[in-house]
Amino acid sequence: MVSVKGSQPGGADRRLQDLGIQLPAAPTPFGIYVETVQTGNLLFFSGMLPVVDHKPKYLGRLGKELNIEAGRDAAYTAALNVLAAAKEHLGSLDKVTRVVRLGVFIATFGDFFDQPKVADAVSDLFRDVFGIQKTSVRVVIGVASLPLGVPIGLDVIFEVAE
Repeated sequence: MVSVKGSQPGGADRRLQDLGIQLPAAPTPFGIYVETVQTGNLLFFSGMLPVVDHKPKYLGRLGKELNIEAGRDAAYTAALNVLAAAKEHLGSLDKVTRVVRLGVFIATFGDFFDQPKVADAVSDLFRDVFGIQKTSVRVVIGVASLPLGVPIGLDVIFEVAE
């Protein structure tokens, strides 16, 4: 039997290990808010940005200062921060029962229309970690600017085991 990406046995923590992904330290707020809030079985995340060590990894807009590849890496970096924040809050990513919603906000310039290709970097990572059966609904929106001048902001909701 051929293994399909995202359908590997084991939980999300094992898949991260199998994929060779080491999560960064969970991000810390840039203001007066918290990174995660759980209510019932839903875990909400503050807008996750492509930051490393509390500093933006990328600055600029897609279609001007940044290309698709940089946008995809920025989105992937922000997604790793989601996973790190979830793991810190839950103790284990195995407690994620579903990725409910993924919102990808992309700072763009001019006639940049490849937002879905950039957002796929996040969808691909979540599929690989949680499995295809936990794929979320998704909204992808191009915006004029985002906090700190970063190109990507993620709005994510996970369903979790209580």
